[in-house]
Amino acid sequence: RFLDEVNRSSAKTQSAMLEAMQEKHVTIGGKTYNMPEDIFSVIATQNPIEQEGTYPLSEAQTDRFLIKEVITYPTAAEEVEILKRIESGVISEKTDPVLTIQDINKVQDIADQVYVDEAVKWYISSIVVASRRANQIPGYELGKYVRIGVSPRASIAFLKMAKAAALMMGRTYVTPEDVKVVRHQVLRHRIGLNYSAVADNISVETVIDGIVNSVKTP
Repeated sequence: RFLDEVNRSSAKTQSAMLEAMQEKHVTIGGKTYNMPEDIFSVIATQNPIEQEGTYPLSEAQTDRFLIKEVITYPTAAEEVEILKRIESGVISEKTDPVLTIQDINKVQDIADQVYVDEAVKWYISSIVVASRRANQIPGYELGKYVRIGVSPRASIAFLKMAKAAALMMGRTYVTPEDVKVVRHQVLRHRIGLNYSAVADNISVETVIDGIVNSVKTP
């Protein structure tokens, strides 16, 4: 399911989305409707510009998204490619599906079987715990900017994403580098920064890097 500019949705709509993501069903007029059991995912966009009149998602809602990706403006070369595709009609043409539901289920089953050593699990856990105690990390001054650390859902997201990253690299096992590769996507929407971070122009990615670097790599 795709939600365009989710922060412009009303609180009631966001609540319905939260129910669908967590409970896998929606309630309309007192009647419950189950979501599809095969594949159900939510992809939402959030416009960082023009925040007036919007409804920012709560921590409980953002935490339920597996990852957050930041998309910037295209480069000049990418902009030209966009124009070429529009001019050629490629974008407007109907294309055949690349994957079937069965293909996706199979890939997910394979990813679940990717091996994660106990040491890597402790590495993930240590990063997550460090985010909750950022202001106590020795020599880490940026910890003062962290308002709230991450929940156990971050550990689960790290595990799933690290397995996927390893599989994409053609491996059947996860390395600490796989965990580091997905650190921004997994943590950027879960770590909450305070107003001092905004005032001092400190990005959440900078804070994440410092937290991860403070944890010894196995």
